[in-house]
Amino acid sequence: MEAVLGYDLETLMRTFGNDVLRTAYMYVKDIHTAEDIFQDVFLKANNSLHTFQGNSSVKTWLIRITINTCKDYLKSAYHRHTVPMDEFVEDNISTEDDFSKVERQETQQSVKEAVMALPEHYKDVIMCVYFQEMTMDQASQMLGIPVGTIKSRLTRAKEKLKEILERRLLYENE
Repeated sequence: MEAVLGYDLETLMRTFGNDVLRTAYMYVKDIHTAEDIFQDVFLKANNSLHTFQGNSSVKTWLIRITINTCKDYLKSAYHRHTVPMDEFVEDNISTEDDFSKVERQETQQSVKEAVMALPEHYKDVIMCVYFQEMTMDQASQMLGIPVGTIKSRLTRAKEKLKEILERRLLYENE
């Protein structure tokens, strides 16, 4: 098996698997589909190890494959004609800590939903910088756009997120 800068497939999966799965889940919003995409990403990476040129970090390369795989899935006819099965969990709120935890989870879910509602070019920048904790330079490299564009899109994305969240808050309080 070929290696990318000393990584074999198993090491790639152990080192970057959580990042790939988290990114996939943020795009498709279904853990089972995200797990399928996780597998596809590492199959694609394994088949393309010989083409990796080292122009970016391995993580950047894998996240780019992940994002492209997610976008392909979301554009597919299969995705448009299936309804994801929601998992139902019954929460019993018995203490203040439980309430705070549920409230925090709901806030995080609202933010994730707001991010997913952004136009694709803003969503990609937010995903790279905040969810993948990439530097501006790494995000620029991965998305193939200048650092200045990353910065301006990030600023606009945050403004749009604020608008979306404020609208949702007003709607909930009516």
